[in-house]
Amino acid sequence: MRAPNWHGILAAVSVVLGASPALADTDFASVVAATYGGFSISAPTPSLVTICHGFGCQHRKEVALSGRDRSHLAQLLANGRGSAAAERKAIGRAGAWFDSRVGAVAGTKGHVARAGRAYMFDKRQLDCVDSSRNTTSLLLVLAELKLLRHHDVVEPVARGFLIDGRPPHVTAVLREHGSGQQWSVDSWTRAYGQAPEIMPLARWKTLD
Repeated sequence: MRAPNWHGILAAVSVVLGASPALADTDFASVVAATYGGFSISAPTPSLVTICHGFGCQHRKEVALSGRDRSHLAQLLANGRGSAAAERKAIGRAGAWFDSRVGAVAGTKGHVARAGRAYMFDKRQLDCVDSSRNTTSLLLVLAELKLLRHHDVVEPVARGFLIDGRPPHVTAVLREHGSGQQWSVDSWTRAYGQAPEIMPLARWKTLD
């Protein structure tokens, strides 16, 4: 098995401009190219997502989303309509549901939080490349369904780069309307079926 695709981590930087409740074509294309381009993965749709697993997206599984799935996502996000903070909480709940929903199909059920090198040959586990791609896929599906009222999806962001003494790590990212503040949506730090850890991206960048 190949080593984790650190190139995918190092290449993930957030430079998307523009905003709308449903991503404009240019924004969507930019996020898709940055997130999946190095892995030859098709863009997610409200009907089909590709789940990465096994470290560095070495294993992939297409998971179909049904009308019932989309209705459930709409119900979860409905509780976040009132404010950006409420929407982030709703996104967290959607992330927990999504992880459980795809786990049995993709073979990632029971994956652990912060899976490191000890798990790199276990295709059931996720490194941060896998988790950031999967979470971004969920966020793009929410955007395509016009369920995000207070945030835009932007490209994954990396920290670490080894030269500063920290290991590389990458997260999915949202940008809040109005303020432009960016928020990390990090599911790698959470175990199977748990909500992703959401915090200001500036704070996330300071962590080890």
